[in-house]
Amino acid sequence: MSKTIISTSDAPRAIGPYSQAVAHGNTVYLSGQIALDPQTMELVPGDCRAQAEQVFRNLAAVATTAGASLAGAVKVNVYLTDLSNFPVVNEVMARWFKEPYPARATVGVAALPRGALVEVDAVLVASA
Repeated sequence: MSKTIISTSDAPRAIGPYSQAVAHGNTVYLSGQIALDPQTMELVPGDCRAQAEQVFRNLAAVATTAGASLAGAVKVNVYLTDLSNFPVVNEVMARWFKEPYPARATVGVAALPRGALVEVDAVLVASA
């Protein structure tokens, strides 16, 4: 099986040497998304909640382009510059995912690109 590069203008362009997502078979690997507005490529204004909402909108747009959805997520990684925002991200994530929830790791980091407060990546399984 070969890999397929996934790209959409409905999510921010890659800001480095990577793809928005790569599909291999029915598995889709979504690159980390920060809260960039896909039209302006600027961080959305607001707090961690506003940024998390944009992050999940970006991830959902890439997943849709891949022929999948966030419902197919099997693994999610969350990166936070301030772990006190953990409950806020949980609330936002609970609106984007339904049970059974994907596996997840949350990691506190010193900094994220463009001064973002949160970044999320995911692995999805697309319907066959």
